[in-house]
Order: sequence, then structure tokens, then C-alpha cells
Amino acid sequence: MKKQAVSVMTAALLSSTFAGIASADTYTVKKGDTLSHIASTYKTSVTELKKTNKLSSDLIYANQTLTVPPFAQKTTASSPVAVKLASVKKAELYTVKSGDTLSKIAASNKIKLADLMSWNGIDGHLIYPGQKLKVSGGTAVKEAVQTVPAKKEPAKPASPVQTPAKTAQSNYIIKSGDTLSKIALQYNMTVKQLKELNKLSSDLIFVGQKLKVSNQAETKDKVTTDTTAQKPVQTSEPDIISIAKEYMGVPYVWAGSTPDGFDCSGFIYYAYNKAGKQMGRYSSEGYYNRSFYVNEPQPGDLVFFENTYKKGISHMGIYLGNNEFIHAGTSGGVMISSLSETYYAKHFEGFKRFY
Repeated sequence: MKKQAVSVMTAALLSSTFAGIASADTYTVKKGDTLSHIASTYKTSVTELKKTNKLSSDLIYANQTLTVPPFAQKTTASSPVAVKLASVKKAELYTVKSGDTLSKIAASNKIKLADLMSWNGIDGHLIYPGQKLKVSGGTAVKEAVQTVPAKKEPAKPASPVQTPAKTAQSNYIIKSGDTLSKIALQYNMTVKQLKELNKLSSDLIFVGQKLKVSNQAETKDKVTTDTTAQKPVQTSEPDIISIAKEYMGVPYVWAGSTPDGFDCSGFIYYAYNKAGKQMGRYSSEGYYNRSFYVNEPQPGDLVFFENTYKKGISHMGIYLGNNEFIHAGTSGGVMISSLSETYYAKHFEGFKRFY
């Protein structure tokens, strides 16, 4: 009798889960999401997700609405859907070694830094040699598979998207992690306009500072029924990732900081200045000291490496998302590499963002 009850509960759970996935046709991006993660959740591909939403890059942002191909449309009524049943197992443990950082441990175990901190109840970045950390969520998949007949449901009409009203001029209080570029994008402005409005002579801002964020009235309660996802507002300020990719293949030159040749920090200096962020020419270590750690890296953030050709911070690049970064490497000039590659995973130090 008990086995029969368990079977009924399992079938109900699987049916409920499948029906929820099949009817979904939009998804609101949450902080830390990537196209790869969303595509995996909805059993589709990054290519199809970008094509559906007319995305030209992997860049997405929090609260963005994406159109997701309903899972039911990818199967026929006669095609069974295989559902794997999960069972709990003990989480894998990692013993901290001298020189380790949370970011480095997360990258080497191919997990998110935020997950690593959550699983271990860590609020800051302080760890110590000998400490044992959970490096998995503690779940595994059984070999047993149960099939559930696919049920095709009609696509639901897209809901109107409400755009918040903005006043002719309002104030914004800076929070930790904010940059002028991020604030300008949020309020449909350029960095230049934001600096002029606030009479700023540099890009330096601080937590708690109050900024004026708009200088002209915008239409209130704008409603759109466009079924495609809303893309980030394109400002006149060039996008750092687009700029960086323009120089793919430029050769590596020691101390180089022009399109004739770059070293790793010279590439950062040139790309960010061209994107409108004025900064001095420093080494990788210099930029490391002028940036702060981020738990959930976004495309455009910095990625640092240590103990490559010298002890300490010695290499850097620009994070692209999907565990990839663009940098000026000694072997191939400006190129895109993966943090999963053995060499970079071994020397990875962390993700940071300019103040």
C-alpha cells in the first residue's frame, strides 16, 4: 500500500512539474542569470534563445523579459518525455589550501561563487587553510527514468510590459557595486550626460552619494505588446565588450597599449578609455588595487590571475559571460579563452569591478 501511495505522489509531482515548464513562454532575468543557465532550464539552446529574442550578444540584465520557446512546442503529443528522478547524496567537500580564494575554488569546481558562499554560510571572503567547504549542492541523478506523455498546450499571449514612470528630474543614491555606466544605462543616459548633469570631473563615485539622473521628462506608463524581449537601451557610449572584440588578433607587445600591439593591462587601458571610462595606465596589479570583488560577475567585469610569469597578480582580462573572457595573451594576442581551461583555472584569482 505504501509503495502504491509513493508512486501516485511521484506521478502527480512529475505531471505538475512538466505542465509548468510546458506553458512558460516568457522569463524575467534575475541577478546572476546567464543565457546558458536559462537555456538549460528550459531545455533549449543559447543559439535558439538569442535567435528568438533577436540578441546580438550574450549580454542580459536583471528584470529583462525574455521570450522562451515553450517546451511543449518542441515535442509532439505522441513523444514521451524522459524525466530523471533525483535522489539526495552527501555534498562534496574541498579542503582549503594556502593561497586559495573563494573565486578560485568556485572556478576550479565549475560552480557559481554565490552558490559556494550560500552552501557554506559565508558572508565575506575570509577563508583559512584546512577549512572544509561544500562544493556541490548535494544532489545526484538516478539511472531510473520515468516517461511522461508530452502534452501540447496553446501558447499564451504575451502580457503588456509596463515601463515605470520617470520624472523630469530625480535623484539616485549610489549603492555598493554601482558605476556611472551602470547608472547611465538604467536611466537612458550616457555617462557624459550623467557627469555633466552632476558636474563630475572624473568617474569616481562613492556609496551614499546622491546623483541627479534625468534632465528631461519621459513618457509615463508606456505599454508595449511586442513579444520579443526588451533589450538594454543603446546609448551613445560604446559597449566595452563590442570594443574589446574589435581588436581580436592584435598581437601581444610587452607594455603595448595601442592597436599596434597590447599587453594584458594595456588592452584594458585602451578598451575602457575608448568606452568612455577615463583611467590611467597601470599594471594588472595596479588595476587590481583599483577595483572591488564581485560575487556574481557580469559581462564587462574584470577577471584576474596570479602567479603566471611572476608571483602575485600578473594577468587580467574582461569577462564575457558563459565562463569566457577576452584578453591579450602572449601566445595569441587579443583572444577569447575559457576559465575552465586547466592553465587559467589553476591561476584564477577572482572577479572584480572598477570603483
